[in-house]
Amino acid sequence: METTSRTQYLRATLIFSVITLLFACGGGGSSSEATNDGAPTTPTPETSPTEVENTSPNILFIIADDMGKDSTNGFSEGTVKPYTPNIDNIADNGLTFSNFWSYPVCSPTRASIITGKNASRTGVKWAGDAISSDETVLQKYINDELDGTYATAVIGKWHISGNRGQVNPEDFGIDYYAGVLAGTEQYYDWSLYEDGESSVQTSYITEKFTDLSIEWVNQQDKPWFLWLAYTAPHTPFHAPPASMHAQGNLAEYEDGLDAIPYYMAAIEAMDFQIGRLLLNMPEEDKENLVIIFIGDNGTPNQVTQSPYDRSRTKGTLYQGGINTPMFVSGVGVERWGVDDNLISSTDLFATIAELTGVETTEIHDSKSFLSLFSSNEVIREYQYAEMDSEEPAAWAISDGVYKLIVDADGAESFYNLYVDPYEDNPIATSELSDVERAIKEDLMNRLAVER
Repeated sequence: METTSRTQYLRATLIFSVITLLFACGGGGSSSEATNDGAPTTPTPETSPTEVENTSPNILFIIADDMGKDSTNGFSEGTVKPYTPNIDNIADNGLTFSNFWSYPVCSPTRASIITGKNASRTGVKWAGDAISSDETVLQKYINDELDGTYATAVIGKWHISGNRGQVNPEDFGIDYYAGVLAGTEQYYDWSLYEDGESSVQTSYITEKFTDLSIEWVNQQDKPWFLWLAYTAPHTPFHAPPASMHAQGNLAEYEDGLDAIPYYMAAIEAMDFQIGRLLLNMPEEDKENLVIIFIGDNGTPNQVTQSPYDRSRTKGTLYQGGINTPMFVSGVGVERWGVDDNLISSTDLFATIAELTGVETTEIHDSKSFLSLFSSNEVIREYQYAEMDSEEPAAWAISDGVYKLIVDADGAESFYNLYVDPYEDNPIATSELSDVERAIKEDLMNRLAVER
């Protein structure tokens, strides 16, 4: 009973702090162009997009590892959902992007964001691939353009320099890095890379990343951009500290157990730590903060929920593998609810850069969607993703209604996402109407350009 009371108290405190933060940031302004189902009414912010640029907002970019729509509140997919009041408040007081595309696995998604380039242009097409040391990453680009205006940090999972962990991310022009360089490690016994050295850690990894983030944010005396990449809820399935989740008394995970409660507990522990970060953030930083939250790819097949097929989530180009959560909230976000624009992970490069005051709205394969924070317009006509694993390489492209997947063996699958959103029934070539044939040909031509 004592543990339960303590948990309830901590959760109440964290929820209150986030609600206070989001009101202070001015998130949640109403808009006739975005839906507002169930969202609380909050004051319309006075900050215009131009004023946001001039005030150099602090930017908190959070990546959840392997968190798909079926395990995220606010989406219809899945029936078992985690208790995530802090992430929910980010969504409820800002924009939910329903058509955000990542890549099928973590490394190409992260590489696309930090370079603004498609996987074919960085060479990072699957987990463990490495970006070139010649790439200009987002943090360096911002400070080259703005003459060092921003303090920048990456804390958490890197995994865009191969699996050997022989690189210092700070060499790319990032002010501070601390985290795990390669793939996901254990949650209680892992190696922290910081200041050019590795050390063995036994503290819970999600909490440690938050500790490092709190410490770094509180040291800053100028606008900052924090890229916080949790390893949660990626495998291994495990029991997080009991005070951080609401999944009950979890035994040590063993093969054969239902993995979903452990997966949900990892998400809830991450949410708990997000709340703790916001609670410990200086008030003046909260008042000028933009939060972007994403899942880097779809849910692992061990914990996939209906209507997704377990063979069509993480590691695939089906919607369950690449159509992932993205929420944006905070200062200057004047619309709220669901926005159905086609957004690609590359677009975060230009968007975050424009948020800091960089005037370029389009670079490489990246288009800024900052304008959507205050108005409803079309950003992209189509979106693109690709993969190259042990299976045949494959590419996907969509105009928001129709989607085409083509693999290196020449196999094609063509879908109408309006009538078949989970890609259960590809349209046979013999059944295509003249209009559909023209659309498919157009998508094929666009695919050739992207590849």
